[in-house]
Amino acid sequence: MLHLRAIVPAERTDAVCKELAACAGATNVVVLEGAARSPRGDVVTADIARESANEVLDALRTLDVDRDGSIALDKVDLTLSDRAELAKDLAPGHGDDAVVWEELDRQVSEGTALTWSFVAFLVLATQLAAIAALIDSPVLVVGAMVLGPEFAAIAAICYGLVRVQPQRIVHAVRALVVGFSVAVAITYACALAARWTGVIELDRLPDERPLTAFIYSPDRWSFIVALLAGAAGVLSLTAGKSSALVGVFISVTTVPAAGNLAVAMALRHGSEITGSLLQLGVNIAGMIIAGTVTLLVQRGVWAVVLRHRGRRAARGT
Repeated sequence: MLHLRAIVPAERTDAVCKELAACAGATNVVVLEGAARSPRGDVVTADIARESANEVLDALRTLDVDRDGSIALDKVDLTLSDRAELAKDLAPGHGDDAVVWEELDRQVSEGTALTWSFVAFLVLATQLAAIAALIDSPVLVVGAMVLGPEFAAIAAICYGLVRVQPQRIVHAVRALVVGFSVAVAITYACALAARWTGVIELDRLPDERPLTAFIYSPDRWSFIVALLAGAAGVLSLTAGKSSALVGVFISVTTVPAAGNLAVAMALRHGSEITGSLLQLGVNIAGMIIAGTVTLLVQRGVWAVVLRHRGRRAARGT
């Protein structure tokens, strides 16, 4: 369940309550007349089944509550209410499958912001990946996966393609290009400094790296893994119940490839430079394709669910 708190201009409170009463997934409606001070208005609260959230938000935005008042939704960890259980049963579909588009919009918006923290995490993750390439350490590859923040920008591109928002796509691409460029440049400089000071005692990357060779050797499996990772990443953002660990594994072939690229440049290993760039491009492209298709499928499936609900309501069942 989600908890709705809306500040509503007094003259629109009855209309808001009417919309909530018409929504099968809304219950426990409370009105506090004149409780809001900034902006002034009534406070309306309700419990909303996740699968009905889009319906409620659309209705409130049609009444301009977001413009003249305020709309907030919070996740409820525990609800003990027979009415709430009935609302979940009456709402179309299942809450875990529902995509709250406004929530997703806010989540992916953060991925388009080129912030210092985004760049810093990407730099640290790339440097871990570079060390993993030097010593053939899959443990450090996992560390780089955990730190890599780039999937938020990839998800923003997918969302921008589905919602036809070119500006969001441009901002996300800029975050990826600038972030990876800075991360690779800093890691390259550090690798050169380590080579000149004797910390790196290699003239070139090792020829045999059985545990981490996949990060610079793209093949058909690289693209398949990217497709699976993109779908899993988007599902982890949109599902009502998603494990935080799902997102850990989606950078396996992006950040590690960038780290390998940096040290390959520093050690002048031409074939691995090409392989790393190709691996990075193939996997970003694969994740964008899979993520976009996943969002399109979710939108299409939910449209079918709503149409089925409309037919049932028309028959009175």
